[in-house]
Amino acid sequence: MPSLHPPARRAHAVLLFSSALLGSAFLSGCGKSGADDQQAGQAPPPQAVTVVTLKAQDVTLTRELAGRATPSLIAEVRPQVSGIVKGRLFEEGGTVKAGQPLYQLADLEYAADAASARAALERARATLQQAELSARRSGELVKIDAVSRQDDENAQAALAQAKADAAAAQAALQRSEVLLGYARIVSPISGNIGRSSVTQGALVTASQEQPLALVQRLDPMYVDVTQSSSELLDLRREMAAGTLKQASDLPVKILLEDGTTYAREGKLAFTDVTVDPTTGSYTLRVTVPNPDGILLPGMYVRALVGNGVRNAALLVPQQGVARDPKGNVSAMVVGKDNKIVQRQLEVSRTIGNNWLVDKGLNAGERVVIEGLQKIGPGAAVTPTEMGAKPAAAQATANAAAQPAKS
Repeated sequence: MPSLHPPARRAHAVLLFSSALLGSAFLSGCGKSGADDQQAGQAPPPQAVTVVTLKAQDVTLTRELAGRATPSLIAEVRPQVSGIVKGRLFEEGGTVKAGQPLYQLADLEYAADAASARAALERARATLQQAELSARRSGELVKIDAVSRQDDENAQAALAQAKADAAAAQAALQRSEVLLGYARIVSPISGNIGRSSVTQGALVTASQEQPLALVQRLDPMYVDVTQSSSELLDLRREMAAGTLKQASDLPVKILLEDGTTYAREGKLAFTDVTVDPTTGSYTLRVTVPNPDGILLPGMYVRALVGNGVRNAALLVPQQGVARDPKGNVSAMVVGKDNKIVQRQLEVSRTIGNNWLVDKGLNAGERVVIEGLQKIGPGAAVTPTEMGAKPAAAQATANAAAQPAKS
């Protein structure tokens, strides 16, 4: 082989090195392509998902309704006679008993009228006694013709008139004593009394519109809530179809303004029979114990009212139910071969964190609630019941729990 000059030898070496690099890259690319082809031919491993096995159970259907707390009894304290307020006999904001004096009016005039009526009654009684004696004497004398029959009749008529005058005087005395008693204004009921609208020295009249005070019975309390009449029709339709069973004496939970649950449960007292034409709703009244005075008149509350009991109902966690833009509801169900099947559902309402399923699912089926983003219809999965540990983690935990062999 002829000798090459130094520049030619360098160029020849570079050419050989480049050829070697190209060959190595070609072989590497072929090997990678073969590996990718091999991976593409293998099926992906089953996806791990968390499921819930549906169980039929009796569910109480409730409806959250807004309302206001009202006293069970309300009495406006009003004057029944006119007069000057002599004194207030109660503490504002306190508790009063039925018949307890609340106000004292100046009663000198009423006391004088009562004394005058009492004197008139005594005079009428004296006249009656004299008329009785005259009538008795005349009756005896007429038998022996000592007086004329006309004189005897006049004596008997005078006796009857004296009796009537005495009865009228007695009634006048009673009326004057009643008016005298009205000068001391008492509480008509037992309960909590608010602030007084008048002070000592104020003039009150029997025909005034403004009450002197307000007495309210706060234990128990009423909670008046409203419900749509269309919901009532739906409930009656479900009861007629047999899907809903009416339950009596269902407890009613009360939610306070801050969202907390009231400690004591209420009871549905009555349902109004009239629908408000302006709102299309009717009123339900709930009786709630209130011994601690937590509920106050006018307080906004919400009531969880039980409408009925659905037997053999199915509840699905909300995270396991999907809704598409058209409003269709579906869920992913694990079949017997651990493959995903998509089910179209009909749901009516939420109960807590669950959907109440009307159609589309059966008891015993497994609904996927976690891992939904990585699966689709027909996908193979490895299901794990909610609350249970995966098989690998459970095996590790069991091995760690076993004592070491010596």
